[in-house]
Amino acid sequence: MASRKKQWDFDEAEDVRALMVDLVEKLDMKHVKLDRVFCVRSGGSKARAYARIWGLSRIFQVTAGYEPTYVIEVLAQHYDSLPLERKKRVIIHELLHIPHTFSGALRSHKARHYRVDDEAVEKLYRKLG
Repeated sequence: MASRKKQWDFDEAEDVRALMVDLVEKLDMKHVKLDRVFCVRSGGSKARAYARIWGLSRIFQVTAGYEPTYVIEVLAQHYDSLPLERKKRVIIHELLHIPHTFSGALRSHKARHYRVDDEAVEKLYRKLG
């Protein structure tokens, strides 16, 4: 039997975590529970995104007893070559998907009362000074 080629590699991304923690603290995002947000770097994805965020759905929380948890995944082939300012904007974008309830759910890009878009990211980025 031929072995299947490994398509995904995930590694802990300590540099991304440090940047994320710094941004959460400087932007006063008190709803983000830092001990429940994990950061990984992946390779092998065909996606064009710089990063994505994953939330642990309610069914896993209830049935398996997990707490609400988020994973910010940066796609190494796109994210790693970005300048620091762009990396900050990418991480801010992902953080905006975390609702104020920190429920494990994800905010969509567009709803009646908020947007997760370039304008929302820039508004927060400008607060960094």
